[in-house]
Amino acid sequence: MTSTNKIVACYARPPVRDSFDRRFAIELEVLKGLGDLSQVDCNDPESFMSAVKTADAVITTWGVKFDRDVISRMNQCRIIAVGAVGVDMVDLDAATDAGIVVTNAPDTFVEEVADHAMMLLLASARRAKQMQALAESDNWAKGRSLLWKVPRVMGSTLGLLGFGSVARATARRAKPFGLRVIAHDPYVADTTLAAADVEPVSFSELLERSDYLSLHTPLNDETRHMIGEDAFRQMKDDAVLINTSRGPVVDEQALIHALNQGQIAGAALDVLEQEPPDPDNPLLAHADVLVTPHVASASTRMVPECRRRAARQVALVLRGKWPMTCVNPRVLEGSDLIRWQPYSAERGPNR
Repeated sequence: MTSTNKIVACYARPPVRDSFDRRFAIELEVLKGLGDLSQVDCNDPESFMSAVKTADAVITTWGVKFDRDVISRMNQCRIIAVGAVGVDMVDLDAATDAGIVVTNAPDTFVEEVADHAMMLLLASARRAKQMQALAESDNWAKGRSLLWKVPRVMGSTLGLLGFGSVARATARRAKPFGLRVIAHDPYVADTTLAAADVEPVSFSELLERSDYLSLHTPLNDETRHMIGEDAFRQMKDDAVLINTSRGPVVDEQALIHALNQGQIAGAALDVLEQEPPDPDNPLLAHADVLVTPHVASASTRMVPECRRRAARQVALVLRGKWPMTCVNPRVLEGSDLIRWQPYSAERGPNR
């Protein structure tokens, strides 16, 4: 490969204080000798389009949209490397049609998100939001009587919608708290769940049995508003919904109705349909809802490791090899990239 490859970094909120070499030290180290790296201002549509149009590779993350219109103008791009788990900001069908490989960073912050999911579960179980409000409003004595109505965590059932890496890490954390764990994932073998001491169940059974329902599914046409009116009607009236996946997996209007009608007891959400949310969103002020600002993946490791993983995928493709974490693997078979490493049936080329 020559060094004439054009690699464009498209970050929604790029750091601005350091020099270019310091700001992109990670990418420059990984991509040394493979091309010329430049940064584009994604908030300037004209500059953004001009840069990606002639790019051989793009490194990006959450907040930058690559729809069919943008992708159709990317005349020589070989890879869009997303430094995040979710890739719903990229039109995968359009990328596949254009022969562009799309990769993600699927295992970068699994442990952080699982920690956050358990934090939301425990905070909901012990009604942390209400307890703080009582303490702050000089109603100290009312906390115990509220918790007298709440079942203890031990012996409760945690339901997982999806059983990917984060759900599996969440299940490992839940077991020592005495939670029974069930899960529904039509794309994971029952034997895989059983090996993790997790009971495989149907979607309806998941809804009906879960005391805490934690969502760990990607956002796509199949999962958008998967948790809506029908789902809430099947849930226990003392159940709590936990979402650390993607906001639109939940129909927020249906959730608000379910909470107000007592169909479920509460919700703990790290993601919302609109981010940042409208200040008037009823979920923000609801006594039975805990909201965190899409921070489940955040830690000191998150940004540098995501950027390193994305750069590594670009390096593999520019060297003519299959990337490790392709999310549209159909494009690989028709490409001139070399399948250089075997993949087990469990792992696959997109994990």
